[in-house]
Amino acid sequence: NLKPMVQWLKELGMDDSQVAKTIMTFPHLLGSYSLEGNLKPKVETLREYSFTDKQIVRAVSTFPALLSLSSKRLAHTPAERLASIGCLEESLVVQLHELD
Repeated sequence: NLKPMVQWLKELGMDDSQVAKTIMTFPHLLGSYSLEGNLKPKVETLREYSFTDKQIVRAVSTFPALLSLSSKRLAHTPAERLASIGCLEESLVVQLHELD
């Protein structure tokens, strides 16, 4: 069902265009990942590493496949390391840290 995913992305802080881009870029979000058992824990992991929701929205809307990483990998991979494993471009990592 598309509605719970769209609602969750909006609750996270995405606007309509970011939601559409995220789903169009990474349609696997709709069928391959559960909200409660997979995606929400990954976002919580990013929050535990002091990412704000605004930063998470920017990262996910820019590179939705970030949510395909395991929570364990996210937990042991600070933002600077995400760039080195090819999950985020280095410029995006800098931008994430510069956001208010």
